Amino acid sequence: MDLILWRHCDAEPGAPDDARRLTPLGIKQAARIAAWFAGRLPATCRILVSPAVRAQQTAQALARNFETVPEIGTGAAVGAVLAAADWPHARNPVLVVGHQPTLGNVAAWLLCGEEGDRAMPTGAVWWLSNRLSGDEPAVVLEAAIDPDCI
Repeated sequence: MDLILWRHCDAEPGAPDDARRLTPLGIKQAARIAAWFAGRLPATCRILVSPAVRAQQTAQALARNFETVPEIGTGAAVGAVLAAADWPHARNPVLVVGHQPTLGNVAAWLLCGEEGDRAMPTGAVWWLSNRLSGDEPAVVLEAAIDPDCI
């Protein structure tokens, strides 16, 4: 299974937190990442998005249907994200558009076996795969993309 983590792009400061919108930079970052995904993201990919405005705007750059999942909103737990994505059992890739520190904690859990605050830049994508190494499953970091490097 492929699990793709996409942190929302650059957003305005302010309150309430869930109403923060993307900045002009964030809109450009989302477009860059969406263009990068265009030739890579399978048509069968399930896209799960936080209900926060900035995450919704980030996902809209893909111009694809997506599901709004309250359980992966701001402050979500690692287990909630993995459950929503049906990790590691989903038959198709899953893209999660969410927040820090949650997404960094998900990556740490999958790659290191324990939660840890892994810094994930705004707008970044981490593409993880669950593969077999001999008889044992192994999580592999397939890609780590920063929108400012595209």
